[in-house]
Amino acid sequence: MKIWADFHTHTRYSHGSGTIEENVRAAIQRGLKVIGISEHGPGNIGLRITLRDFYKMRDEIEKLRFKYKDIQILLGCEANVMSLEGDLDIPEEVLSILDYRMVGLHPLIWPHSLRDGFSLLLENMLAKVIKNVGLLEKVMRQNTLALINAISKNNINVITHPGLHLPIDTAELARAAAKCGTALEINAGHGHMTKEYVAIAKQNGAKFVIGSDAHHPKNVGNFDRALEIVKEAGLSEDDIINASY
Repeated sequence: MKIWADFHTHTRYSHGSGTIEENVRAAIQRGLKVIGISEHGPGNIGLRITLRDFYKMRDEIEKLRFKYKDIQILLGCEANVMSLEGDLDIPEEVLSILDYRMVGLHPLIWPHSLRDGFSLLLENMLAKVIKNVGLLEKVMRQNTLALINAISKNNINVITHPGLHLPIDTAELARAAAKCGTALEINAGHGHMTKEYVAIAKQNGAKFVIGSDAHHPKNVGNFDRALEIVKEAGLSEDDIINASY
């Protein structure tokens, strides 16, 4: 199985350690045909990225496309889900300049409202500490609903590392993702997914994308852990949108 694209990479614009050009060079060395730059939106607590940075990245990538003609360089995002209604921290006017859109559910965000802060931050934190079954089921429903609302109204291509930081209902999310044409990421950087998770998602119609989630150029195109999960789960190239025979 050959993975020909890495859509999930970070740079110094958010919390990566390399430049866009360094990621491009690393992708070329790995033999990739496509490299995507997918920075977080400004809603992550502790990150200094701004919406204006996406326009800067757009300009930088346009220049690099002339320099590196043997690889396709794309600009995407890893937007944060900021509310139960699925609102994102990147507005449509910025999303419209991107080549693709990814969203992730992260535990440390600036929520849209006090209600969202209580549901997406506080209750998830409490669920990790007190281990109450009822609360865990509640936050799982809320997290899943937030992601489903996000992909339903924002034309999202990929959900990044589903279930990594916050629990989700895998089957329900997979059904919604299949309906919306949104792929679920098998993340090589975190390696949190299990073959059981992938099997449930596949049974419910999901397609997948392999992503490195590289925060350093040396990890661009490193899919080792993700490919182990793919093999364990018995996926084929037809199940993965950035794989070929």
